[in-house]
Amino acid sequence: MPIRDEILARMYVMLTLLALVPAAVGLQVVRVGLVDAENLKEAGDRQTARVDPIPAMRGAIVDRKGRTLAVNTARFDIAVDPSVPGFAGAAETLYASLANATGRPTAYFRRRVRTSSSERYALLARGLDTTQLADLDRSVPGLIVQEGHSRTYNYGRIGSHVLGHVGAALEGLAGLEQFYDRDLTGTAGRRDMVADRLKRRRPAADGEFVLPDHGATVVTTIDLVLQSILEEELAAGTAYAGAKWATAVAMDPKTGAILAMANAPTYDPHQAGAFGFGARRNRAIADEVEPGSTFKLVTAVSALEQGLVSMSDTVDTGNGTAIFQGRPVRDTRGYGPIPFSRVIAVSSNIGSARVAERGTKGGFYQTARAFGFGMDTGIDLPGEEDGLLERISEWKGSTLQAMSRGYGVAATPLQLLNAYAALANGGLLMRPHVVKEIRDVRGETIWRAEPDSIRRVMTQETAGLLLPAFEEVVTDGTAKKAAIPGVRVAGKTGTAWKVVNGAYSSGHSRATFVGFFPAEDPVVALLVMMDEPRVSTYGGDVSAPVFAAAGRRWLPTLFEDRRPAALAEADTVRVPQLMGLPPTVAERRILAAGLETSEFPQAVAAVSKVTPVEGSNAALRERIRVSMQEASVDETMPDLTGWTVRDAAFWLRERGVDVRVEGTGAVRGQLPAAGVGLPSIARLRAGD
Repeated sequence: MPIRDEILARMYVMLTLLALVPAAVGLQVVRVGLVDAENLKEAGDRQTARVDPIPAMRGAIVDRKGRTLAVNTARFDIAVDPSVPGFAGAAETLYASLANATGRPTAYFRRRVRTSSSERYALLARGLDTTQLADLDRSVPGLIVQEGHSRTYNYGRIGSHVLGHVGAALEGLAGLEQFYDRDLTGTAGRRDMVADRLKRRRPAADGEFVLPDHGATVVTTIDLVLQSILEEELAAGTAYAGAKWATAVAMDPKTGAILAMANAPTYDPHQAGAFGFGARRNRAIADEVEPGSTFKLVTAVSALEQGLVSMSDTVDTGNGTAIFQGRPVRDTRGYGPIPFSRVIAVSSNIGSARVAERGTKGGFYQTARAFGFGMDTGIDLPGEEDGLLERISEWKGSTLQAMSRGYGVAATPLQLLNAYAALANGGLLMRPHVVKEIRDVRGETIWRAEPDSIRRVMTQETAGLLLPAFEEVVTDGTAKKAAIPGVRVAGKTGTAWKVVNGAYSSGHSRATFVGFFPAEDPVVALLVMMDEPRVSTYGGDVSAPVFAAAGRRWLPTLFEDRRPAALAEADTVRVPQLMGLPPTVAERRILAAGLETSEFPQAVAAVSKVTPVEGSNAALRERIRVSMQEASVDETMPDLTGWTVRDAAFWLRERGVDVRVEGTGAVRGQLPAAGVGLPSIARLRAGD
């Protein structure tokens, strides 16, 4: 083919192809519009679609009378998208308003944006409240306000070991917050959103909107007034005794409802991480200890139920020392031949061992097991331990006599309390519980705890026979300091020596008193345990007074509907000492005394005036008015004359003063004298 014809042929081909381009484009347009339109639309929607979560409000925790103990508070995180047009021009205005709201310098927020790892997101501030949020200029382009919540414990440290605490994401980490986390958390909602090319978000016209299912309200069996009193008395008693730690638990023996649970030291659930493991530990359920003489209840029940002894039978306790399986067993002194009821009242180790060895290992083991030793109680709190009750096959020759006085077995304080609650309940063991009911957001009850009897551990006849002996412990035995005027009290003391370097040490002990009142119709059982008290090793000296002090102050609350003899003059109560106290402590004391008060300021201040005056009588539930002044940095030594040693020691130790005490009762002398600066060491002389 000539070259000219070849060139023309190629031109015709190119022209033909060019002519086909519009047709191809048209076909593509038709295909896109008719065939792929839906797919492309979906792809575009996906690029602009957003989903905003709507957080669920965590449920509240309240006490048995509806007083709010833990609640969520709205909090806001502030972030920006620096890539949004217009942000740069308005940034300084935003930084200035954030500085005003948070107290941080504007340079801090500038640096947050400059050093952010993302070009489209920089977090500037966390946890602003509604007042701080109101001060912000919300018109700044690129401003992102993320709503969330923080957990507030209205009464600070009160009940912290029961309530527990939450993490940064409001997940339960301890206590009821952890155990009932699923009920409290709820389910987050969501809203479909769309974003335009300027990153502005708006609700999608046909998008899904799902409301959050807010968390339920957990109603506890705890009574705020009883809890406040118990914590105050336990802290004061621990300070006076010089104990390393202490724990106390109270329950209704008829239902198993926990009325109060306290530990010393304690912690602030708002900043749990600032406290050590020991302060956060709920020793009432997590510590396994040898119970000492409080375990003699098991010995007594086992002996009576097996028919080994009657309450009036004489038991020869000798001169105070006896040998069992080659091991010495001692009493505090020689009691000689005494009735079995008196063996309980004076807590004779020898008498208990002699009676226990009349029976069989199997009978004793079955009684201890029936009381629940060696297994958890099933309380609705995390971290409960089982205790230890060895199988009979693991017992040694001396195990039975050792267990008869509370050695060779380990129990939690709650297990011990539950055993005595069974005695108070006529022999019926109940399952302890801390939650009374759960209510939905409308306030309707969706679950309610019913009293759950575990088993009968003794007959009603046996319980009736034992009751006078355990009352005698208080009236004329080892626990005279547990007495509550006008009320019949029954209970038992216990001192257990601790193992140090592989051997029991007389310098290291745990002292316990556990009892209940009124003995004829018990409404509360209470245990108090102290670890390594310095003032005395005996539960009757250090734990029983805490029991009595709390019990006396509890009477108006416990007997609102019926009035025992002790309440004949309980229409009035004494205004507690409040002067110089910080707001949270003063408010707690007022509530614990059965009085009311207006809301206290949460500031660094101290009580400067009290109306009615301290020490005067006020009507039950009367409102106490206080004035506050800025707290003094340099506190001075007060005149402690007339204060109880427990109160004086507590007041001083709370301020970092080491206290040395001579005597018991009321303070009669002090060094240094009143008016000087607080010393590092103070000496108190006391006498009744």
